[in-house]
Amino acid sequence: MSFAADTTPGKSRLAVLLEHFGQIDDPRDVRRVLHPLAEVLLLVVCATVADCDDYDHIAAWGEAHLDFLRRHLPFENGVPGGRWLTILMNRINPALFSAAFTAWVRETWPQRPDFVAIDGKTSRRSHDRSAGEAAIHLVSAFATTSRLVLGQEAVPDKSNELTAIPLLLAKLAENGGLRGTIVSIDAIATNGTIAAAIKDAGADYLLAVKANQPGLRADVEACFEAAAPSGVDTFIEHDKGHGRIEQRTVSVIREVDWLSGDRRFPGELRLPSAASIVRVHASIQRGEKRNEETRYYISSAALDAQHAANAVRGHWGIENRLHWVLDVTFNDDQSRVRKGFGAKNMAVVRHFALNLIRAAKDTKSVKLRRKLAAWTPDYLDRLLREQVS
Repeated sequence: MSFAADTTPGKSRLAVLLEHFGQIDDPRDVRRVLHPLAEVLLLVVCATVADCDDYDHIAAWGEAHLDFLRRHLPFENGVPGGRWLTILMNRINPALFSAAFTAWVRETWPQRPDFVAIDGKTSRRSHDRSAGEAAIHLVSAFATTSRLVLGQEAVPDKSNELTAIPLLLAKLAENGGLRGTIVSIDAIATNGTIAAAIKDAGADYLLAVKANQPGLRADVEACFEAAAPSGVDTFIEHDKGHGRIEQRTVSVIREVDWLSGDRRFPGELRLPSAASIVRVHASIQRGEKRNEETRYYISSAALDAQHAANAVRGHWGIENRLHWVLDVTFNDDQSRVRKGFGAKNMAVVRHFALNLIRAAKDTKSVKLRRKLAAWTPDYLDRLLREQVS
């Protein structure tokens, strides 16, 4: 499934959602279908928005809010029970479901993001020991400014992230979706192939340099140590909260021709079109205790220090703006969904729900918005009927 080429002003996010649900293949025998797939998926997404985190709760919510659901689809045979929800969600093709999500996001939030962070998260209790299957690991793309999930790829474990990242980049890049964006990824993706894929998409990369690239890291460290002050752009920012005070000093060098010149030995890491290197020194004060750390990055964008600070901060933000929210607010780490494709599909459902919740035009927290959606059907209805701009 490809992204929609055009936006659809005047449509609601729900209308676009139902259109994309209608394109997902239903694995059931059509002669025995009591609950159309679009109805099932609408139920699951609405109930997840409304603070339900397992199939039994979703089914119970649907029974209690059948009149609400019938505002949007017929639901002539009511809603399926928790057991049937489990069976069906286990059988839906997760690749098609994930593609429907990505296409829906593109159509309902058509503006290209400034910064995209890509990172992985494990749903810790989704393992199935009886079948010898590990917990699923989801690699997600997150628009850090708008705080929207853009897409995801599921892999068996963290060691497989490198196979998922190019697939995710290819989906996001369709129809110029990444053009002009800065894409940040942790050190696992600091290699020439992924850097080239980002550049081919019309985007710029910001890739971490860590101890697993000792030669490159040593070169970058040495460059900063030898640089004259006039050749280093610097920006200092402060952050205070949760009992800590943090000062970050972001330094950028844009004279990096040595990165693309002749290397010292065959096989040494090369990153295409490298245009700047970034050093972030953080000093964190918690009470009487002080910690300091330094991180390094390479970018294909000729960044100034403040722009680099925004990009790095955005990448760090994926932990508390996406992963932490999924764990604490959606109980992702406690989910026991584990058979068939259910764990992968429910991870995508949480992304559907989070994007809808984040679109609310109020100042309430994600947790409170979920509660309000559960308590007040009209509040949930407003989330669903928000117009595509």
